[in-house]
Amino acid sequence: MRLLAVISHHGLGHLAQAGPVLNALYSIQPDLDLTIWSGLSTEALQARVYFPFQHRREPADVGLTMIDALKVDTVASHAAYLDFHQDWEHRVDQESEWLKENDFHGVYSDVAYLPLAAAKLAGKPSVAMCSLNWLDIAGTYLSDRPGMGIILDQMENAYRCAQAFLRPIPAMPMAWLPNCEEIAPIADRGHVRRKELLQAVGGRGNTKTVLVGFGGIGYQGDLPEITGVTWLAPDDWIGNRTDLVTFKTQGLSFLDMLASCDALLTKVGYGSFVEAVTHGIPVLYIDRPDWPETPYLADWLIRHGNGVAISESELFTERAGELLDQLWNMSPQPRLETNGAAEAAHRVLNLLES
Repeated sequence: MRLLAVISHHGLGHLAQAGPVLNALYSIQPDLDLTIWSGLSTEALQARVYFPFQHRREPADVGLTMIDALKVDTVASHAAYLDFHQDWEHRVDQESEWLKENDFHGVYSDVAYLPLAAAKLAGKPSVAMCSLNWLDIAGTYLSDRPGMGIILDQMENAYRCAQAFLRPIPAMPMAWLPNCEEIAPIADRGHVRRKELLQAVGGRGNTKTVLVGFGGIGYQGDLPEITGVTWLAPDDWIGNRTDLVTFKTQGLSFLDMLASCDALLTKVGYGSFVEAVTHGIPVLYIDRPDWPETPYLADWLIRHGNGVAISESELFTERAGELLDQLWNMSPQPRLETNGAAEAAHRVLNLLES
C-alpha cells in the first residue's frame, strides 16, 4: 500500500496522535510505502514514526499562528487563512493531480482538510483522525473576520469528503460531522528509566522531577525554586540554575522522561494529557479558558488521572509548589490501558481498502 499521511505542524500534538497509528499500520502491513506531508521537521517525525518514510516538508494546513504556546495571534492567523484559501479550487485541483501522479492508494490526515478535498477529486479514499478539527478551532477565533465565511464553508466541505473522521477520546463533540466515529484514546508509551534520570540531574531517591512540556510550541518563564524539585525543561529554557536542567542533558527521549518523572507541567492538550494518564503521571496544567478543547480534555483528565489547573499568572510564583504538593498527595489512579492506535489502524485499513 502506498499511503500519504498528512500531519498538522501546529506543535507536536498531531504527531503524538498520528505516530502510534502509523506504527500500528506498519506492524499490520509491513510493506507499507509511506509518504508524510507535514511542515514538521524530519527529525521530529522520526522521533515518533519508527519505520522508513519519504517526507514532503511543507505545511498542508494553516492551524493557528501563535504568539506563544498559550496565545493565539488572531491577526496573523486571519491573514494566513486568506492566503491559504486564495484560488482554493485551483489548489485542490493541483493537489489532486499530485496524488494521482504519485499513485497513492489513499490519504490519512491528522487533521489537514486540503488533502481530503484533493483525494475526493482524485477518486482516492481518505480518512481523517483527530481530537479536534480546524473548522471549529479557526471558527472560534476568526469567524467574525472578513472573508472567513466562505473559508469556513470550504473547510467544512473538505472534512465531509473523508470516508470517516475518527475521533479519539477525549475530543471535541463535532456533531456537525456526519462521518464522525468515536475510537479509544491514543498514546505512545515510554520506558521507565527513573534511576538514569536521577543520575543525569544529580538527584537522589527523594528528588522530585517535573517535566516541562508545551507541545513543541515556544514558551518560557522564570519557574520558582522549590526545595527538592528539579525542573526538566526544553533546551531553550536556559539559565544559571542548578534546579533546572534541559532535555538535551538527559540523554533520554521525551517519552522516557515522561514515564520516569514525578509530574508533568504543561498546557491543555491531547497528547500531553493522554500520555501522562497512560503513564500514571500527575499533571499540573495551565488553564486555557479560550481554547475550544479545554472543557473536554480537562474533564477527561480529572476523571481518569490526577490533574490540577493553574493560571498563567500563578505559574511563576510559589503557588506552583503548593499545587504540586496537592498533586503528590492525591491517591494514585490506575494507569490507563488503551488500544486506540491499533483500533484506528485497523479502521484506516478497512476504509482505504473498501
